Amino acid sequence: MVQAFKLFSTTGDQTIEVPATGSVLIGRAATSDVPIYDPTISRRHAEVSLGADSVTIRDLGSSNGTFLNGSKVTEAQAVDGDVIAFGKVAFHVRNVTPAIARPAVEREPAPFGAAPPSATIVRRVETPDEGIAEKISARLSGQAQSKGDGESAEERESRKLSLLLDVSKELSRHQDVDRLLDKIVDITFQVMNVDRVSVLMVEPESNELIPRCYRNRLGDAVAGGGGTRHVPRSIAQRAVDERLAILTDNAAADERFKGKSIMLQSVRSAMCAPLMGNERKVIGIIYVDNLTATNSFSDEDLEFLIAFSGIAAVAIENGELTEQVRREAVVLSNFQRYFAPNLAHQIASQKEEVQLGGAKRPVVIFFSDIRGFTSMSENMLPDEIAQLLNEYFTEMVEIVFECGGTLDKFMGDAIMALWGAPIAHEDDADRAMQAAIKMQEVLKELNTKWAENGRQQVEIGIGINFGEVFAGNIGSEQRLEYTVIGDAVNVASRLCSKARPGDIMISEPFYKALKTPPEVASLEPIDLRGKAAAVPVYLVKR
Repeated sequence: MVQAFKLFSTTGDQTIEVPATGSVLIGRAATSDVPIYDPTISRRHAEVSLGADSVTIRDLGSSNGTFLNGSKVTEAQAVDGDVIAFGKVAFHVRNVTPAIARPAVEREPAPFGAAPPSATIVRRVETPDEGIAEKISARLSGQAQSKGDGESAEERESRKLSLLLDVSKELSRHQDVDRLLDKIVDITFQVMNVDRVSVLMVEPESNELIPRCYRNRLGDAVAGGGGTRHVPRSIAQRAVDERLAILTDNAAADERFKGKSIMLQSVRSAMCAPLMGNERKVIGIIYVDNLTATNSFSDEDLEFLIAFSGIAAVAIENGELTEQVRREAVVLSNFQRYFAPNLAHQIASQKEEVQLGGAKRPVVIFFSDIRGFTSMSENMLPDEIAQLLNEYFTEMVEIVFECGGTLDKFMGDAIMALWGAPIAHEDDADRAMQAAIKMQEVLKELNTKWAENGRQQVEIGIGINFGEVFAGNIGSEQRLEYTVIGDAVNVASRLCSKARPGDIMISEPFYKALKTPPEVASLEPIDLRGKAAAVPVYLVKR
C-alpha cells in the first residue's frame, strides 16, 4: 500500500500535502506550488515528493539551506516523526495513511498455565507525570543522598545512576537559563542534605565569579544570586583555577582554606564542584554547605555532586545556546528584510552595535514603480490590493537579494534599492542592471499567472542612477533606518517617474559604471529640477 504523508508547520498555520505523483515546489515566489513568505526562504527553495515509504526532500540551492532533524541536507529521505526545516520555517512529517480495519478474531481462552501465544500484546498504561521530587522522596532516606539504610554498594550505585537520569530529564525541560539555574538549586536541595546552595557563573570578559542563584534551607532566595556572598572565596576560586571538586569535612580547621568568610559564615562542612563546559572550560560552580555539623558529606556525596554538576553544565550551555540562537534569529530576521541573506548574516554576526551616522560613498540607486497603480486600485477591493502587492513585492525583493542588493524601503507601490552600500562590490552596477532585467522578466511570468486566474495585471517602470550620496543609519536611538541621501537619489527617482511601462531607464554615470553594458538606445536629455543642464539618459533594449 502506498503511504500518504503531510507536512505540518510547527506554528500550526500551514500544511503541505505530498502528492502521490510529481513534486511540490516550495519557495517565496508567488509562482511556487507552496508559497512561504518568510525572509529565510528563497524564491525556489526546495522540492518535496513522495518516496516508497518516505518523503524525498531536495534543496534547490537555497540561500539559508534545507535541514532534516537539524542537519543540513541537499537531498534526503524523511519519515514519520522527522522535522524538515526550510530556512527557519520548520515542518513535522506525519504519515496520514488511513488505517486498514482488520476483522476481529475469536480465540478460545487459553487454559491456566498454558504457554503464551507467539504474538506480542502491547497494553497501553497511562502513567502519572511524576515529578522528580516524588521520585527522590521515594528513593532517598533522611541521610546524605548517597547513602541509604541497608543498601549495598551496588544498590547505591544503581540508585544514583537512576537519579542522575531523572535529573537529566528534568533539566532538559528548561531552556531559559535563569529558570534552569533556579531548577538546579531546587534539585540540589531535593537530593542532598545541605543548608545552603549557590550557583556562581564565570563572567567571560573579566573571568570573575558572578552570583546567579542562591537558596537556604529556610527557603530564602535572592533574585540574581545576591545572597551568594556567603560562598568562601578561597574554596570557590580554587575550584575554578584548578578545575577541582572540593570536599571539606571541617572548613574552619581545614588548612587549605584560611579565609575570613569561612569563620564569619560558620561553615562546618562544604562541597564545591566546577561546571565544566566545552573544551574543559569552567563556566561556573555549584557550592553547597552545612552549618550545623562537621563530616556531613562523604566521598560518595562528592562523586554525586561532580556527576550532577556535569549534567547541569550541559543543560546551562544548551540553554545559553538556545538563547543565542533565538536572539540571532530575531536580529537576522530584521536584517533580512533589508539585506541579501549572506549580507544579513555578515551584519548580524558583528559584535558592534549599530549606531547613528554614516559617510559619503558612491552608490547605485534603483527605483521601480507600478504604472497607473492609483487608478487601478480604485477598482479593487482592499484584500485584492494587499494580495497583489504581497506577491509582487515578494518576487521583486527576492531578485534584489539574489543580485546582492539592499532593500532601502517601500514607498506605496514603489521599491527603492541600493547597490554599493553598506558593503560595496566591484560589479555593483552590473548587479543592479541584472536585477532590473530579471524583474521585468519575472513580472511577465506573474502577469501570465494572474491572467489565468482572472486577476489584475501590472506593468512597472525602472530608473537607475549612480553617484555619491550620504549612506548610513538615519533616525533616532529608538528606531534606525539604513538609507541614502543626496542628489543622485533624486535623479534616480525622476528617471523612474519618466520610464514608461516595461522601460528600464538609466543615467549616463550609471551606464559608464557598467563593466558589461547591455544594448541601449540614447534618448533626448531630460530636464530635472535643480539641474542647470539637461541630463543624458539611455533606454535599455531587451
